Amino acid sequence: MANHSATKKDVRQSRKRNERNRYHGKTTRNAIRDLKAIDTKAAASEKIPQVSSMIDKLAKRGIIHKNKAANLKSKLTRGVLSMEK
Repeated sequence: MANHSATKKDVRQSRKRNERNRYHGKTTRNAIRDLKAIDTKAAASEKIPQVSSMIDKLAKRGIIHKNKAANLKSKLTRGVLSMEK
């Protein structure tokens, strides 16, 4: 365990950041899962901007890499566009 007060503070801060990152990551994964479960193209088209925004925020916060974010958004968009009505 840390002995210096600054190191103890850093441990507290990193624990908070870790919980926050896990929350945002899990919420986004759930939104992606829900988007993939949608059957109609119209409903998926309405949902895709929200999910894309969530993915962008993960990349901005450094939770996922920017290239992974781009790949996820591309894959989801292709899936929505290839849907039947």
